[in-house]
Amino acid sequence: MNDLPSVYNPKLTEEKWYKFWEENNLFHARPNSEKKPYCIVIPPPNITGILHMGHALNNTIQDILIRYKKMKGFEALWMPGTDHAGIATQNVVEKKLASGGKKRQDVGREKFLELVWQWREEYGSTIIKQLKKLGSSCDWERLRFTMDEEYSKSVLDVFVSLYEKGLIYRGNYIINWCPRCQTALSDEEAPHHELDGSLYHIKYPLKGVKGHIIVATTRPETMLGDTAVAVNPKDKRYKKLIGQTLVLPLVNREIKIIADDMVDMKFGTGAVKVTPAHDPNDYALGKKHNLEFVNIMNPDGVLNENAGEYKGMDRFEARQVILEDLKEAKLIEKIEPHKLSAGHCYRCHTIIEPYLSKQWFVKMKPLARPAIEAVKKGKIKFYPDRWTKVYLNWMENIQDWCISRQIWWGHRLPVYYCKKCAGVTVSRIRPENCSKCKSADIYQDEDVLDTWFSSWLWPFATFRDKSDLKYFYPTSALITAQEIIFFWVARMIMAGLEFQKAIPFKDVYIHGTVRDDTGKKMSKSLGNIIDPLEIIDEFGADALRFSIISITAVGQDVFLSKQKFELGRNFANKIWNASRFIVTNLKPENVKVDLCVSYTSPGMNLADKWILSRFYQMLGNVEKAVDNYRFNEAAGLIYEFFWHEFCDWYIEFSKPYINETHTQIVLYKVLEKSLRVLHPFMPFITEEIWNNINPQQKSIMTEKWPHAQEQMINKKIDTQMQLLMDAIIIIRNIRASWNINPKVLVNAVIKAKQKAGQMLMDAQVYIKNLARVEAITIEEAAKKPPKSAAGVVGDIEIYIPLEGIIDLKGESQRLLKKIDELSGVIKGIESRLKNKNFTSRAPAEIVEKERARKTELADTLKRLKDNLKDLE
Repeated sequence: MNDLPSVYNPKLTEEKWYKFWEENNLFHARPNSEKKPYCIVIPPPNITGILHMGHALNNTIQDILIRYKKMKGFEALWMPGTDHAGIATQNVVEKKLASGGKKRQDVGREKFLELVWQWREEYGSTIIKQLKKLGSSCDWERLRFTMDEEYSKSVLDVFVSLYEKGLIYRGNYIINWCPRCQTALSDEEAPHHELDGSLYHIKYPLKGVKGHIIVATTRPETMLGDTAVAVNPKDKRYKKLIGQTLVLPLVNREIKIIADDMVDMKFGTGAVKVTPAHDPNDYALGKKHNLEFVNIMNPDGVLNENAGEYKGMDRFEARQVILEDLKEAKLIEKIEPHKLSAGHCYRCHTIIEPYLSKQWFVKMKPLARPAIEAVKKGKIKFYPDRWTKVYLNWMENIQDWCISRQIWWGHRLPVYYCKKCAGVTVSRIRPENCSKCKSADIYQDEDVLDTWFSSWLWPFATFRDKSDLKYFYPTSALITAQEIIFFWVARMIMAGLEFQKAIPFKDVYIHGTVRDDTGKKMSKSLGNIIDPLEIIDEFGADALRFSIISITAVGQDVFLSKQKFELGRNFANKIWNASRFIVTNLKPENVKVDLCVSYTSPGMNLADKWILSRFYQMLGNVEKAVDNYRFNEAAGLIYEFFWHEFCDWYIEFSKPYINETHTQIVLYKVLEKSLRVLHPFMPFITEEIWNNINPQQKSIMTEKWPHAQEQMINKKIDTQMQLLMDAIIIIRNIRASWNINPKVLVNAVIKAKQKAGQMLMDAQVYIKNLARVEAITIEEAAKKPPKSAAGVVGDIEIYIPLEGIIDLKGESQRLLKKIDELSGVIKGIESRLKNKNFTSRAPAEIVEKERARKTELADTLKRLKDNLKDLE
C-alpha cells in the first residue's frame, strides 16, 4: 500500500485506467450459463457526430447500469455501434466535393460511395474515441456499424420479408420533400416549427360573368398548380357558385368550384384552393373528386415548365414575383399576418415541401397492434410512466412509413425493374432475369432506405452469433431521449415482435434534454454549447459524470452551466482526501480482518456501529434508486453519506482512536465498500484508490457489489448518534454566534433526562473533541448558569457559561448598538411598505424583496435580543 499523492490529478489517472480495462478485456461479455444476462444496446451515434452533453448524459446513465449490474453478478453487455446516418453523412461528403467545385453527379455513384467510405474510415470513429474518454465500458470487440456486410444482409432480409407479406408497397403520394437534401422524409423527420407568415386573400375571377371568389392561402406560389377551388356544401355564402368555372389567375386555366365537407368554413374566407400535387389534404380532395394533378416544382424547389413564365425561379423567389403580378392585376384583396406551422428537414432545417412523388412505404398498423399490446400489458415499461401515454397515442394513430430516400449513401433498395415489361422483382441478391418475363434487361432502384429502417433492427441485428442472440435477447433496458421515441423506440418494438417474436427490451428510460442555465436547448447556432471534452480536460470525467447525474431529476430536463461541474470535482477531491487520510494511518494487517467478526467484538463503539448502520441503509436505498432509474437520487444518497456522515462526522469521531484496531477496520471497510458503490458513477478515481488499498486485486470493476448486512442496521443507534451530533452542532453554533476563539475551550452544562444524559456522558469524549469543550456537567435538574448562552435540541437544554470567555460588557454594548441599528432599518422598511405610493408603483418583485428582507432582519433582531438576555 503506497501513500496517495497530496492532490488528485484526473489527467494522470483516466487514460491509464481506461487502457488497463481495455487491455485486460474487462468490458467483454459472453454467454454464461451460471449468470443472468443483462444487456443494453447503445443508441448508435451518427458517424458524423461528436460528443455533446446529450451524449454525455445518455452514456453516463448506461455506463452506471452496466458497471452496477456487472458488480451485482450479471453477465453485463453494453453493445456499441455507430449509425451510417444517410442524409447527414452524404451532406458532409457533398460539402467536401463542393469545396473543389464538384457535385456528386460529377463523380458518379460508385466513386462517390468510395469517397464516403474513405471519410468514414478517417473520421467515423471520432465519437467512439470520445465516448472512451467519458469512461464508457462498451464491449468494443462487438463494435457494429449499420452498413456492415452482415448487418446489411439483415436489412435486406427484413425488406424482402415485409414485401412478401404485402406490408411494403410502392405508391404515388404526397410526401415530405426536402429541396436542399432532395429526398423524401418521414413525418418524424420533418418536425413542425411555428413561423410568422401571412394569409394572402386572392381574387379568382368567375368565367364569363362579372364577379370573383376570394381564396385565402399561405403559399401563393402553389396556386400555379391549382385544379379546383373547394367550399363546404353547408356554406350559404357559396351554395349558388358550386359547379361554376373560375379562371385561375396568372395561368388562365379553367378550374371548377367543388363542394366537400373537408373544407373548414371558419378558415380564411371559407373557400380554399386545391393543389393536389402540393398538399396532403388537397391530394385527398384530388383523388376524391378526380381532379388533375399538376406538379409545378422540380426536386430542388425550383419551378418547372408547368409554372409557365415563372419557370426557373426558386419557390420563395417565385412567391414574391407572383404577389407583385397579382397586385398589378388588382387581384389581391388583402394580406394579413398569420402564424403558421411548417415542417422542417431535421438535418438541414430547410422548410419542407409537400410533394407528389412515387415512394416506397411500410404498412404500419399491422405491425403496431402487437407493439401496442406489449406496452398495455406491461411487458415493456416506460420510465417515467408518462411516456407510456405518448407512445400509445402515436401508435394508435400511426401512419404508413415512407422508407425510400433519394440519396446514394445507405442500403440500396433490393428492387429491380424490367425495361421490357415494367415488372418489379424484389430479391435479396441481384437477380439475373425479370421474375415476370425473364428478360435480362433489368436495373436496380436508385433509392436507398431510410436510415431508421436499418436502426429499427438494432437490438437483434447487432448479434452475429445465434448463441449470443439467444442469451442476450431480449435486451434489458433502453436508455434514450424523448425526441426519438417515434423515430426509433416504437419501431424497434415493432421490429422485435415481428422478426424475433419477442420484445426487444423490458424497460425504456427516457431522460430529459440538456439545456443551458437559462432553459434554452444547447445548440451551435445559439452558441450556448458546453463541450464535454473541455469539461473532462478541466474537471475530469468523474466530475462531469457525477455532476450531470446529480442535477438530472428523473425524466426532467437538465439545466447546465460550467460552474455546476464544480460539484463533481469537489466531491472527487473529498473522496481523495478522505482516502488519503485513511491510507496514511492504516496498518496493512487490518485490511484482511472480517467485518462481521469485528462487529461483535467489545472494541466496537457507538460511532463505529452508527457509521456501519448508516452505510447499509444508504446501500439499500441506492440499490432501490438505481433499479428504478432514479439516478440523481442514488447520487445524492452516496454524496450525503460519504461527505457528511462518513467524512464530516465519522472520520472526526475516529481521530482520538485512530491507532486502535477496531477504528482502522471500520475506516477501511466503509471506505472500500463506499468505493464499490461509487464505482459505477465515478469509475476512474475509485479504480485509482482501490488499486492503492487493494494492490493484489485485479480491478474494482471485477469486485462484487457490497452485500447487505441487515443485522448492522440499528435505528436505535441512529437516534442516539443524531442526539449526540445535534448537541455538538448546538455548541458549535453558540461558539460561532458569540465569536468564541476556536482555541478557547468552553464548559458545557447539559440538562437531560437520565437515559439521554447517560448516553451523552458515555459519548462526552466526542463532544469535547468536536465542539472544543473542556468540562461537561450533565444533570436532570440542571439550571441555566448566569451569563450563559443556551440552545435546545429535543428535550435537552445546553448552556455555555460566557463569563471569562468573552468581554461581557463590551459584547452587551455591541449588541445594544446592533439592536438599535437593526430596529431603525426595520422601521424604515415598515414605513415604506405602508406607503401606498411605493406598494402600488414599485415592481411586484421589489415589493416582495422588501417584505422578505424585513422578515430576515426581524429574525436576526430576535436572536440579538435573546443573546443580550443571556448576558443579564
